[in-house]
Amino acid sequence: MPRTSHLVFTFAVLVGINTMNFFDRQVLPAVQEKIRTDWKLSDTELGWLGTAFILLYALVGLPLGRLADRWNRRWLLAAGVALWSVATFAGGFAWGFWSLFVLRLSVGIGEATCAPTSSSLIGDMVSARRRALAMSIFMLGLPLGLALSFFVSGVVAQRYGWRTAFFVAGVPPITLAVAALFIFDPPRGGTDTRKEEPEGDFSDSSPVGPPSSFLDVVRRVLRMPTMWLIIISGALHNFNMYALGTFVASFLTRYHGVNVEQAGYVSGLVYGCGALGLFAAGWLGDIAFRRGPSGRLHVAWIGLALAIPCLLFALSAPPGRLWLCVLGLLPGCLLLYAYYGTVYATIQDIVEPASRGMAMAIYFCAMYLLGAVLGPVATGWTSDYFARATAAAEGAEIVSEWHKAVGLHHAMYLIPILDALLVVVLFAASRTVKWDYERHTAAQSEPEA
Repeated sequence: MPRTSHLVFTFAVLVGINTMNFFDRQVLPAVQEKIRTDWKLSDTELGWLGTAFILLYALVGLPLGRLADRWNRRWLLAAGVALWSVATFAGGFAWGFWSLFVLRLSVGIGEATCAPTSSSLIGDMVSARRRALAMSIFMLGLPLGLALSFFVSGVVAQRYGWRTAFFVAGVPPITLAVAALFIFDPPRGGTDTRKEEPEGDFSDSSPVGPPSSFLDVVRRVLRMPTMWLIIISGALHNFNMYALGTFVASFLTRYHGVNVEQAGYVSGLVYGCGALGLFAAGWLGDIAFRRGPSGRLHVAWIGLALAIPCLLFALSAPPGRLWLCVLGLLPGCLLLYAYYGTVYATIQDIVEPASRGMAMAIYFCAMYLLGAVLGPVATGWTSDYFARATAAAEGAEIVSEWHKAVGLHHAMYLIPILDALLVVVLFAASRTVKWDYERHTAAQSEPEA
């Protein structure tokens, strides 16, 4: 067993990597209003730039998830971090839409190593009773990275130009790539014992042996009803989070009349508060897990349900009433983050240790292709549609900046609508997770041949 200091170092590096993971992918949304005006782009084109890295992120995540289950996780993580760092830095040299599109694809390849590899490491380092809190601490990198990117990139872009923002974002991950070579890589399945079960009788006679091939792993993961529901939930949640992340700064700039730097401050504050929601949901999820394996999902769907009225309140704020909008966005964003630690820990709970990296890769592939890719593009297309409709209703021949502001405002209502559907899906998953958990714990208790 490694020393406590080594475990703390490992967690610190993983959180740092995840923070820069989201910092670098959020640079573009933080500065895109500058790029839009420079290159005369539409919201649909901005949406495609926002999802460019996701296209490869989702697909290469599958073989990388398989590598996370079979290869040295330190080297895999270090190589991925180094690649996305270089690609982010190179974004500052982009000369048009397609060059930046290709560079964001490269960022996606590097970042695809982060979630499957880190989740696999955490699943093998932390016992089931503390897993949601551990995953929540790791996922603190999400709101912290987004918040820092809005704060830093917005200020840099406003004062020194948007290209400089990419240069600034591309440097720090290199040091984390080196640090990843020295983290603790635990034995797979070392923390999974019968002692970690929640209270109650969860026995099952269905054995689940170790997977022997790529397709065998996929079949084992996808035959669990809870995984299908979690994958659907991931698509819905990622649609919302990428739509919000891509357009929140643009929405504040256009509809409430602030500049890019001010929009960065407000967006950073909103996303920074998400860290509190992540941590609280992870802590509550572990407590709820002790009462039964569905506890974590109950925490998730209740938090997401409470986010809906907050988001509707934020969107109801009149133009220019920024403080009223923020009053709804702050708790709304905080509650949206109830999803991550609870749902990610549930995946670790029901999947055998030798398949955890692959299970996360399958989950990420589906939720990014079905959710994150569609979120920015669909929101951008909807924004353009409503902008043209608003201009036509007023008899205007040209779509003005105000028409674009109104169009984006209308498009943002997609987020609370899909959040309501997400709540239903997670509630359904909370009804099936007990059976899948029973199968997993029964398999773990089987004596080795």
